Amino acid sequence: MSVELPFAPVDTIIRRNAGELRVSAEAAEELAHRIQLRGAELAEDAAELATEDGRKTLMAEDFGVETVVDKEALTLPIAPIDRIARIDIDDSYRVAMDARIALADILEDYADNVAAAAATLARHADRRTVKAEDIQTYFELFE
Repeated sequence: MSVELPFAPVDTIIRRNAGELRVSAEAAEELAHRIQLRGAELAEDAAELATEDGRKTLMAEDFGVETVVDKEALTLPIAPIDRIARIDIDDSYRVAMDARIALADILEDYADNVAAAAATLARHADRRTVKAEDIQTYFELFE
């Protein structure tokens, strides 16, 4: 599975949680990969809900979102999120714009949580750089 999400916005998310720490390119790549896996998984669940409701279009409520944020408030770009949503669902499904924005918001919150924990792990290891191993350790410990 190729990573659809550009690393630059993911790097930005890690940096806003890392404070004075540096961020390795490998950390951004690892988190982008994890975001993509989570997004594809959430879209599969949303597609099941849409199917149960007799629809072929994923809506924000299929992701458990009642209020959709303004897309300008997000760091993650919407087009790659759309591609991520479609990775593991049938081609006959559509993803509404509000669903794309809702998924981006969910994934950005997810990335913020992981990045904050990874920064804590880097500090605990007495390092000045958040590395891919910090992201991996987070998932070993908490998922």
